[in-house]
Amino acid sequence: MRQKTLFLAVMMIVALSARGALAHCEIPCGIYDDGLRITMIREHIDTVEKSMKSIVSLSGEDEKNYNQLVRWITNKDEHADEIQHIVSQYFMTQRIKPVGSDDPAYGAYIAKLTLLHQLLIEAMKSKQTLEQEHIDSMRKLVDSFEKLYFEKK
Repeated sequence: MRQKTLFLAVMMIVALSARGALAHCEIPCGIYDDGLRITMIREHIDTVEKSMKSIVSLSGEDEKNYNQLVRWITNKDEHADEIQHIVSQYFMTQRIKPVGSDDPAYGAYIAKLTLLHQLLIEAMKSKQTLEQEHIDSMRKLVDSFEKLYFEKK
């Protein structure tokens, strides 16, 4: 009986402490907040930028704090991954609906996909370097995508 109680207690702790999925569901549930996802991408870009600046600052110190450097590098990469996840798992697979090349909306469809693909590449590059140009590019791409995505038809 004691083992059973311990097992149930452990299972409850695991269940209650399990981290919820950050991505939106793929059921589909029909509950979408596209503006929120754009805001989340911008927040992740800001975090990648702050991480880059912290890495540069810590790298310039005479006595390196490698623990903090590793933490900031990991943080930068995780937030770049989140940008890629929102772009691919939310927008590209759930929200941007394919249209045929004979459809009048085809040009806008290709433009959206192109912007999102470029955003994926810039997020990847932000993991590889500490260059501000990738942050600036991501911000411009998000602005362009938002304008096109919410454009009145």
